[in-house]
Amino acid sequence: MYLSASRAADAAKDLPATATAAPGRRAVPGTVLALGLVSLVTDISAEMVTAVLPLYLMAGLGMSPLAFGALDGLHQGATALFRLAGGRIADRTRRRKLVAGAGYGLSAACKAILPAVGTPWSVAAVLAADRTGKGLRTAPRDALISLSAPPDEQGRAFGVHRAMDTAGALLGPLAAFGVLWVAVDGYDAVFTVSFCFAVLGVVLLALFVREAPAPAAVRGAPLPPLRTLAALPGLRRLCLAAGLLGLVTVSDAFLFLLVQRRLELPAAWFPLLPVGTAAAFLLCALPAGRLADRIGRARVFLGGHVLLLIACLLLLGPVPAGPVIAVGVPALLGVFYAATDGVLMAAAGPLLPEELRTTGLACLQTVQALARFAGSLLFGAAWTLWGPHSALAVAAAGLAAVLITLCLLASAGKLRITHRS
Repeated sequence: MYLSASRAADAAKDLPATATAAPGRRAVPGTVLALGLVSLVTDISAEMVTAVLPLYLMAGLGMSPLAFGALDGLHQGATALFRLAGGRIADRTRRRKLVAGAGYGLSAACKAILPAVGTPWSVAAVLAADRTGKGLRTAPRDALISLSAPPDEQGRAFGVHRAMDTAGALLGPLAAFGVLWVAVDGYDAVFTVSFCFAVLGVVLLALFVREAPAPAAVRGAPLPPLRTLAALPGLRRLCLAAGLLGLVTVSDAFLFLLVQRRLELPAAWFPLLPVGTAAAFLLCALPAGRLADRIGRARVFLGGHVLLLIACLLLLGPVPAGPVIAVGVPALLGVFYAATDGVLMAAAGPLLPEELRTTGLACLQTVQALARFAGSLLFGAAWTLWGPHSALAVAAAGLAAVLITLCLLASAGKLRITHRS
């Protein structure tokens, strides 16, 4: 599979682009930096909740692994229709900032409700609403980033944004750890502080993010039908690859639970596991984006999934419990996200016409989210039926099989993906 390199001419020739000379490199657009700041604050809020959620639900509220798998899948993929709705509304109204703001606002409101609910499925309902907010905002936000950067610097722009976003993901678990360390009613205190950060994110979006007006030709033209996206072969192939890999991706929540079980970590230390992942993501997001612009985004995207496979093998192998697992698994997860999250959006952006940029990104995100939703359900069921070790072994085998299949298809030239002409 060849995901177009940074220049259209190189993509047409199936050659990777050369690195852009440092003196000629453009400054990072202000929109990217502003959205990065919003994401940083919002991720502090989100990751405070995410860091304590597995233990809160399974140890605190008694949720079974199968039920947690369903909830984790819901957390990742049940907002798929709202992603599509948010993308379509944003393209139709040309008000991407407004749609993104509505999503951020809904998520903030859910953080305020969490301390008031106390059963597993009432928590699940609030989290579903929170993920609805994420579904509404993600595609408009990524479209704003994509439209602010030229095609040859998409990886760099998304890398900068994801690095700032991940700074929040790094600080969130630390904040949760600090709150749990000092608070008497730990979980409720975590949810309350999380709400305060979520509100700050909405305020920053309103004050500092600027959306450039659409060109006159775009404003005056009717919105193309959705079948226009289906006619883009590069997007179809990208959706196929992302969907297959998403189906066999083990979520970080399950991997952190497996690390905790193997190392027998105390509950208060559990929120620190995502810190290693966030730190690796933060360090590698921008280099991974630049590398993807230079050598091809598909190579980096697939390479990231190889690292996820290695993380699974570490947990399956005879490595003694200790620093190798405690540091290696979170670090590999962080580099996996750095090589896949922003890189996937950077790959898709140049494939899409401006007037359908948000809808197209939402379609790709939906395919990946639904695949991960199904994958979490299957992994939770396998854990319940066969135990965690066997479930992880099956997932690792599936991931290896999909990676081999995609590589074989790529070598046969059946997964070629290039920029729009």
